[in-house]
Amino acid sequence: MENKIIGYTCGSFDLFHIGHLNILKKAKSMCDYLIVGINSDETMLKCKGKLPVIPYPEREQIIKSIKYVDKVIKVEVPTKCAKGSDWQIRIESDILFSGDDHKNEPDWNELKQIKEKNGTRLIFFPYTKTTSSTLIRKVLEEKTK
Repeated sequence: MENKIIGYTCGSFDLFHIGHLNILKKAKSMCDYLIVGINSDETMLKCKGKLPVIPYPEREQIIKSIKYVDKVIKVEVPTKCAKGSDWQIRIESDILFSGDDHKNEPDWNELKQIKEKNGTRLIFFPYTKTTSSTLIRKVLEEKTK
């Protein structure tokens, strides 16, 4: 993509909510082409210790239908779950976007150094404190008790 700014963000996008939409919208406003990585069900189990509520094919359909997204890729982490793992480093983009809830994590700081050496900027957006998949999951679990 000659002369286009390519952006990349990734996540589980389980229990899709306004925080997810905000990140995608803000990311797209800062690039010409937005690639979104979605964690596979297996990756979520491996890295978070639980399966998603919404299975991968449905999460993929949701993200693909959002007007800010140009391309979706499935993220399958074979070994290490850290943000600086090989799959994250190999994604070629001009800007890497994330929520600022990861800003001070050692893995993200390591990733930032690696990406910046290759000319990629890492931009953190404010985390939506009022809504999260964790909060939604907690409410659902309480209602089903």
